[in-house]
Amino acid sequence: MHSALSAILLSFLGVGPVTAATVYLAGDSTMAKAGGGSGTEGWGQFLQYSLPSSYAVSNMAIAGRSARSFTREGRFQAIADVVKSGDWVVVEFGHNDGGSLTPTDNGRTDCFGDGTQTCQTTYNGVAETVLTYPAYYKNAASMFLAKGAKVILSSATPNNICESGTCSWGPSRFDYYAWLAASQLGGTSAGVYHVAHGEYAAQVMKNLGTTVVNSHYPNDHTHTDGYLANAMAGSFVLGLKCGTSALGAAVKNSTASLTASSYGPCITFNSTVPI
Repeated sequence: MHSALSAILLSFLGVGPVTAATVYLAGDSTMAKAGGGSGTEGWGQFLQYSLPSSYAVSNMAIAGRSARSFTREGRFQAIADVVKSGDWVVVEFGHNDGGSLTPTDNGRTDCFGDGTQTCQTTYNGVAETVLTYPAYYKNAASMFLAKGAKVILSSATPNNICESGTCSWGPSRFDYYAWLAASQLGGTSAGVYHVAHGEYAAQVMKNLGTTVVNSHYPNDHTHTDGYLANAMAGSFVLGLKCGTSALGAAVKNSTASLTASSYGPCITFNSTVPI
């Protein structure tokens, strides 16, 4: 009764429910709102529905970005400027991080490598030292950790794995790099977690089947419509739930309800690597 009266009083005073934490999303078009243009939706738009109302989700993903360009444009810094202790930041890139810096630098390609390698380039007339994908991930995560936030370094959702008529998937180097960055930062004991989103997304696509999957890529083989974006969000949530983070524990969906659906089981990776 007391809690009900308190809620009524707070509502009368114009005070909403207290937010336990904000989950910031940093990523590319596959995560961003309508990131692939007309008829598409990013999976980040659906994450809120799996979390209690005390969690707010701030989707700051931007189409066309890589870990490098998100860094250069100050977008990681913008999140670090507002993130607070107890918040979460999900970082997921990979679709725009490949390619070559020569003969023309598109401003997105990372330096090839898994460590401290650097590449020199000129982009838009400005000399730039380009870092590796894991380095950009670790630099961004370090900023958020310094503010007391916890970080999830996620691998990217794959392109349509069923467009050939058979659903087939294999990990890219970026799937490995995302895990590597989380591991090198100290992993779960340091407040850094990893979701193998690429593998979980591939698993749900295989379970949905070729006909269903192909019908929900309206424009190309990268950007999903709302139906499949919701499935991509669900596959990320399953990765959270199969892991060890407090954010995963906060998810409203039970592990049983997720694994009994088309999302499939917790992947073997989860039983051997703490995430």
